Amino acid sequence: MIHTVSCELGGKTLTIETGLMAKQANGSALVKFGDTRVLVTACMAKSPKPGLDFFPLTVEYSERFYSSGKIPGGFLKREGRPTSEATLSARMIDRPIRPLFPEGFRNEVQLIATVLSLDTEADADVAAAAGVSAALSISDIPFNGPTAACRIGRINGQLVVCPTWTQVQTGETDLDVIVAGTAKAITMVEGGAKQVSEEEMLKAVMLGHEQVKKIAGIVDQLKAKVSKPKLAFVPAATPADIVATVEKLAKDGLAKALRTKDKGERYALVDATKKAVLENLVPASLKESEPVKAADKEKFAKAAFEDLHDRLMRNMILDDKIRIDGRDTKKIRQIDTMVGILPRVHGSSLFTRGETQVLAAVTLGTKDDEQMIDSIYQKGYRQFMLHYNFAPFSVGETGRYGGQSRREIGHGALAERAVSALMPPQDEFPYVVRIVCETLESNGSSSMGSVCSASMALMEAGVPFPAPVAGIAMGLIKEGDRVAVLSDILGDEDHLGDMDFKVAGTDKGVTAIQMDIKIEGVTEEIMRTALAQAKEGRLHILSRMADSITQPKQEISPFAPRIVSIQIPTDKIGAVIGPQGKMIKAIVAETGCKIDIEDTGRVNIASSDGKATERAIEMIQGLTAQVEIDKVYKGLVKKITDFGAFVGVLGSQDGLLHVSEIAHERVHNVTDYLKEGDEVEVKVIDIDGNGRIRLSRKVLLPLPEGFVPSEGGGGRGDRGDRGGPGGGGRGRDHGRGGGGRGPRDGDRGGRGGGGGAPRHN
Repeated sequence: MIHTVSCELGGKTLTIETGLMAKQANGSALVKFGDTRVLVTACMAKSPKPGLDFFPLTVEYSERFYSSGKIPGGFLKREGRPTSEATLSARMIDRPIRPLFPEGFRNEVQLIATVLSLDTEADADVAAAAGVSAALSISDIPFNGPTAACRIGRINGQLVVCPTWTQVQTGETDLDVIVAGTAKAITMVEGGAKQVSEEEMLKAVMLGHEQVKKIAGIVDQLKAKVSKPKLAFVPAATPADIVATVEKLAKDGLAKALRTKDKGERYALVDATKKAVLENLVPASLKESEPVKAADKEKFAKAAFEDLHDRLMRNMILDDKIRIDGRDTKKIRQIDTMVGILPRVHGSSLFTRGETQVLAAVTLGTKDDEQMIDSIYQKGYRQFMLHYNFAPFSVGETGRYGGQSRREIGHGALAERAVSALMPPQDEFPYVVRIVCETLESNGSSSMGSVCSASMALMEAGVPFPAPVAGIAMGLIKEGDRVAVLSDILGDEDHLGDMDFKVAGTDKGVTAIQMDIKIEGVTEEIMRTALAQAKEGRLHILSRMADSITQPKQEISPFAPRIVSIQIPTDKIGAVIGPQGKMIKAIVAETGCKIDIEDTGRVNIASSDGKATERAIEMIQGLTAQVEIDKVYKGLVKKITDFGAFVGVLGSQDGLLHVSEIAHERVHNVTDYLKEGDEVEVKVIDIDGNGRIRLSRKVLLPLPEGFVPSEGGGGRGDRGDRGGPGGGGRGRDHGRGGGGRGPRDGDRGGRGGGGGAPRHN
């Protein structure tokens, strides 16, 4: 039987349906939002995986190209590994639901959201989040939902529910944030903005939560219609005697470790204390005689140790107002900054905050370096990229190296969002820009360290970046009514705390935000406090960054390509390209420059050789410039005829140099004066209504000494300079001499004295 529930969201109807598709899954839902259709399935393993100390939840977001009427690019013509966008969507779904599964639950759960039909006017991420909530809620999988998510934008100063993909991508919205949560509280926030205030960001979050409540409400309605008993799960309780023994043996050692500032020393003390506890509770003799009992006892001992570690740290902060490294709740760790540390890189910086260190390197490229995007949403190109790397040595460990994890993709996307809000438009800075952030040390929020380092490296690279951007990670410790909001959290405070709340921005406002909650949610008041404290910390970090750089460099690196942009008329693009690209290929071959011509007539010329760039500009302008009357040009003789010569004055623009305009004396044979390929200076004396150009060489030549024009001929005046005898010349370049008119031909020849020079067709 098919069951449906619906609500209005951003002017469209969102419908959740179950009972038609994928009925063998533990739970499934088809979400309809506009013309978007997303099928979500939830499946659970029948028994827990042995030996796991974490919850094995996987979320997959599957984009099908057929959903938008496209065939995938490339050789295979089928979907491959998830795109970065799909990975980010999967992470967005995963983070708000993960804390809502029972503590200690170890049955593998897999959620798959498949985009079957895509309407760019109706957000597929929002539909997928609703489908995940519905599929879990109606299934027998233990889940403390329902949850939901909603995207909020701001257009012309007004907050908008579920802006379209086009509005977001074209920059029509200056705020784009996804809010997820339950009907009671917010569990996740992620998005970016163009320097909006903390108060406006909070308004957007709270508006998003209102929509979350609406969606969660219809999921509850569906759950009431399709009731399936939840799997009974009771986590195994740690025996009281083990808890007591662990506390007795470990409390003093952990207390000492928690007051040790150095991360390495602290971890060594924790490990030593843990080892001593396990050796006492699970001796080697027990492992040999009763291995099963020993394994169970060791598992409980480890759990009790972690609980004690967690409790001691949280109480130290809440009761004593002292953090692991001795700071109070608002203090920022020591910050050191450097720029220009890599000589051959186009821009570089090193940002160190406590035991977190990020190296950023900027590369400036040309249009050839753009990244092609082939997704279900679009086929286009990216001019700005930020890539984040996290090698195992950054935490003093060995491990998998190479390739990008979901975490690296997510952290890179967050840092990119924070910085991209201030990147100059392509018409101002026509470079492709790639930033790579290398995490060299990590102990708390390397993603926000990447924002700081990337911002400084961009300015050092000479990118016209209007203001530095900094980021900070906030934490939370909450026990009942006792609450502590922490600035600039350590890795331990992230791991053992209740919130990881990252805020990036300038001194004017927020450019990126991301919040993950490990409890069931946070209130508006906690968010308001965290945002205010984050702003205070961000301004402090910006002041430390200013110790190294405050303004973008005026010049880019000598090792970066120089890009000069010129504008040509759109109707001249064909002339520059030439038949089968002949002209543009010739310019590239002669100058060695990279040349890109846009449909708007904008021409970007890239080269590290200034003279080559100047030559390329000269050649392009020669092909596109408009010939002007009375202007002198250096032209190339292209063709000799009986009545004159055709001279190329501006690239492909030719003019007629009539036999009467070659020299002051009468010219009997043109080849006595000119040959094909000769370079000659000529003056434009006329352009007729059809654009035909008439040239003169003789008006630029001095009169030979003792020169007497032919009888009856009127010597030409040079715009009133001199007229010839025999009827007085009019002062125009093609002046009229006295005498009768010569017969007309097709090229409007001069009227010379004594009948003038005859015209020729």
